[in-house]
Amino acid sequence: MTEHAPLTLGAWNVQADNPEALGEFWASFLDVSPNHYSGMAYLPAHESGGVPMMFQPRTTPRPDHQDSHLDLTVPWGQRRSQVDRAVSLGATFKWDVLDEHPHVRWTTLADPEGNLFCVAEHPPADAE
Repeated sequence: MTEHAPLTLGAWNVQADNPEALGEFWASFLDVSPNHYSGMAYLPAHESGGVPMMFQPRTTPRPDHQDSHLDLTVPWGQRRSQVDRAVSLGATFKWDVLDEHPHVRWTTLADPEGNLFCVAEHPPADAE
């Protein structure tokens, strides 16, 4: 077996109709300061080990179906307040999944350009 260097996730890249505006939404929601250059927006990771985000101009028509999305996790009991905050910043509420799985509750939202993302919370280990 060939040994390889370890891989890490360097950034989540998103094509956007308005990269700077979408970057501002995500920067506000993730509480980071965006860097704008050449019509793009770069958001550094919030903390060490986090994943930066890059918003770049869309080069192809928006697909009819989104194949992947972000799952963001918050401490137990904070999902609703984070969902409300996302909506106040311009996200759109889509649906809640609150009792399908005992180990997680989540809310699915769409950012201002329609990209789906979830805000999830997991019960504390002693609550199971």
